[in-house]
Amino acid sequence: MRKAMLILAVAALAVLATSCNQLRARDQLNKGVQAFTNAQYPEAVERFKTACELDPGFAAARLYLATAYMQQYVPGADSPENNKMAQAALDNFKKVLEQEPKNTLALQSIASLMLNQKKWDEAQQWFDKVVAVDPNNADAYYSEGFIAWSKWYPAYGTARANLGMKQEDPGPLKDKKVKEELKAKWAPVIDGGLQALDKCLQINPEYADAMAYENLLIRERADLADTKEDYEKQLKIADGWVDKALATKKILAEKKNKSGGGIVADQK
Repeated sequence: MRKAMLILAVAALAVLATSCNQLRARDQLNKGVQAFTNAQYPEAVERFKTACELDPGFAAARLYLATAYMQQYVPGADSPENNKMAQAALDNFKKVLEQEPKNTLALQSIASLMLNQKKWDEAQQWFDKVVAVDPNNADAYYSEGFIAWSKWYPAYGTARANLGMKQEDPGPLKDKKVKEELKAKWAPVIDGGLQALDKCLQINPEYADAMAYENLLIRERADLADTKEDYEKQLKIADGWVDKALATKKILAEKKNKSGGGIVADQK
C-alpha cells in the first residue's frame, strides 16, 4: 500500500512538473513573439529555443523558432553565417513536420526556402507536397510556374545567344537541330509550368503575376514553333496575357485605393 502511494506521489509530481514547464514554455513563447514583432530576431530565437526545451512537443514554438531563423536568412547571400540560418530554419521546419506532417505553413516555408536558394527541383517537390495537403493554394501553383520558367529560361537565352540572336530579334529559331533539342528537353517543363499557372488562375482569377509568367512562357515557347504562322499565333496569345495582367493590376490598385489598403485588397 505504501509503495503504491509512493508511485502515485511521484506520478503527481511528474505531472505537476510537466504542467509548470508547459506554462513556462508558453511564457517564453509570448516573450519570443513580442521580440519577433519588434524585429529582434536573435532574442526571439533564444526565447523560442527555451520554449522548445521546456516543452519538446510544443509545435507552435518550434514553428516560430524556424520562422525566426528564416527571417534572418538573406536570399542570394552566400556566407557561412547565412547558410547556417537557412539550415537551422530547414531543420526546425522538418521537426514541426515530424509532429504535424500536414502543417501547410511548414511545408510552404521549406518550399520557399528551397526556391530562394534556387534549388529548383527540391522546391518543386516541396510545393507538390503543399498542394497535396492544400489543393487550393494559389501561391504554390504560381511558384511552380515560376520554377518552370527559372529552369527553362537560361537554356533558352543561351540558345538564342549562340545563334547570334538579340533579345529583340523575332523567331522562331532558325536552327532546326537546336530547336528540336530544346523541344525534347524543355517542352514538358514549359507545359507543366503553364498547367500550374492555369490552376493558380482558376483559384485566383486576379493573380496578375501568374498572368505575367503565362505571357513569358508562351512567348518564349513560340521560338520553338515549326512555322511562322504558329509563332505569330502564340505571340498573340502571349500579348493577351500582358493585357490581362495590366488590366488586373489596375483593378487591384483601384480596389486598394478605395479600401485604403489592407490584406483583403492586397494580392499576395
